[in-house]
Amino acid sequence: MLRNNPAESRDHSLPEVHESVGTEHAHFWKRLLSFAGPAYLVSVGYMDPGNWATDLEGGAKFGYRLLWVLVVSNLMALLLQTLSSRLGIVSRRDLAQACRDEYPRAVSFVLWLLCEFAIVACDLAEVLGAAIGLQLLFHLPLLVGVAITALDTLLVLWLSRLGIRVIEAFVLVLIATIAGCFGFEILLARPDAHEVATGLIPHLNASSIYIAVGIFGATVMPHNLYLHSALVQTRRIGETPSEKRTACRFNLFDSALALNGALFVNAAILVMSAAVFFKHGIVVTEIQQAHQLLAPLLGTTLASILFGAALLCSGQSSTLTGTMAGQIVMEGFLRLRMQPWLRRAITRGLAIIPAALTIYFAGDSGTLSLMLLSQVILSLQLPFAVIPLVYFTSDPRRMGEFANGIWLRIGAWTCAVFILALNTWLLWDQMNKWLADAGPYRALLVVAATMASAAFLALLVVVVGWPWFKAQRHIPTPVERVSVNLEQDALPVLRSAAYSRILVPLDHSESDQEAINNALALARMHDARIILLHVEEGVTSQMFGSLASTAEITEGQAYLASIERALREQCVGVEVVVRHGNTPAHEIVAAVRDLKPDLLVMASHGHSGIKDLVFGTTINAVRHKIKVPMMIVSKS
Repeated sequence: MLRNNPAESRDHSLPEVHESVGTEHAHFWKRLLSFAGPAYLVSVGYMDPGNWATDLEGGAKFGYRLLWVLVVSNLMALLLQTLSSRLGIVSRRDLAQACRDEYPRAVSFVLWLLCEFAIVACDLAEVLGAAIGLQLLFHLPLLVGVAITALDTLLVLWLSRLGIRVIEAFVLVLIATIAGCFGFEILLARPDAHEVATGLIPHLNASSIYIAVGIFGATVMPHNLYLHSALVQTRRIGETPSEKRTACRFNLFDSALALNGALFVNAAILVMSAAVFFKHGIVVTEIQQAHQLLAPLLGTTLASILFGAALLCSGQSSTLTGTMAGQIVMEGFLRLRMQPWLRRAITRGLAIIPAALTIYFAGDSGTLSLMLLSQVILSLQLPFAVIPLVYFTSDPRRMGEFANGIWLRIGAWTCAVFILALNTWLLWDQMNKWLADAGPYRALLVVAATMASAAFLALLVVVVGWPWFKAQRHIPTPVERVSVNLEQDALPVLRSAAYSRILVPLDHSESDQEAINNALALARMHDARIILLHVEEGVTSQMFGSLASTAEITEGQAYLASIERALREQCVGVEVVVRHGNTPAHEIVAAVRDLKPDLLVMASHGHSGIKDLVFGTTINAVRHKIKVPMMIVSKS
């Protein structure tokens, strides 16, 4: 099994909560509960407002005939999410990081763009769902509700400071509320059991393909595959095969329970829609219409209130997981870590704009069509997440003895081919409709469609064929090309005033190398002592300070110890200092005040201007508050 090299050792998914939850419990039920959580966060994406749109539309138009699509898509989701969790547990890499390690930079960048597009499409459904929920419960205009959804950024930031278990508990309460509301709705609707059972028989035609693909897109969501492979790494599971096997087994149970709960919610929405609207010959064109009709058709206003409450909970719970998925794909594909509030604001802004324009120009009736379109977009992006996932989890070099067996590979590739075939059918059918209505723009549409199809096919060929091509040509991966060796690096010769104590803050990035090299050169010239400083920023560190103990902190200590050992071997005096706090700049200034060094050496990450707003300005915050010489070095 491939191991990450030192340059990658700190490249964790969701680093602030990485391995922050212990699983070392002797009692079976306590250990089971310690693993429970990641799949529930993932399952939120399987019951978000986009699912409501597809389920309501499918039930109102086709009765129970698309119930089998929900069951099949849930089975596919369970298989793919299990593979995603196995990738994270065994390789300690999330799907985005694995793609970055495997594919050329240009391909990884395109995959990142597609994933960001899918996240925005998902967030669009969440915006509309939450806004409609506010409208149904509090009679707010839909545009006002859309504007209010921008404020949920504050909720996300507040919960993220409390740790992963608090987020999991909060989302679980929302899921239980949704399930309870629809359990009561089913009791009121009293569907015919025999008719419901007939919906489990596969049946699909040209009129139902659009809704069927939308259901698949709303159920098997691409960004959930990235999310799950990162969330399982919040647990401390150990490194031995037996420990990983135990973690895989507990996560399988967690996934089965959570996703079957999501299936119940989706099936309840479709069955309710079929029993209430299809039975009465009512075509639902907007979610608000469904809310208005529930009370007279079911005979109680409580049905409408529960519908609105469940929709609002659905939108808010999906917001949390969407934010984390966005952070994971950006850090994984690009190694860029954006400040959470800005990351959330950009994603929500890109979702609010089309939502507001649709409401303004098409009115409330256009919201359901926009939500359906967003789910189809998700389905079109699925192959570019599923195919790499199946390849990575089938690769013995990555997974060792945990690589997919023959039957699991057959099932996974069958899912990938099935999704691709459905997407091709949908695109062909939709393109014929557009061409029929294009009129004088038919030729232009044909050219645009041909170019888009060629680009789609080319990317698909690269994603499928690159691993084979790379193996044939023996092309090294980005991970294999990186090599960090402190002892062998050439050191610049610097002449300056005499120094006796040189403080070097480290953030465990590639820029550390330059800071250490320069500090080492000065230490040799002046017989100075190097003080290595690192600030632990995690949630656990903020709460417990020097008493904090997580796998990430332990790994950080090992990283510092390796540098200390390398410097001592070169006969340089060295000291290691670890501080715990929320703001690195504040802790560095405090360390300068307490340790009284003669020189501070800091590495620049090479960004300025707008990037300072995005990634922070630690150097500027420090240099204005200290009274010792400061050397700023940049990566060569």
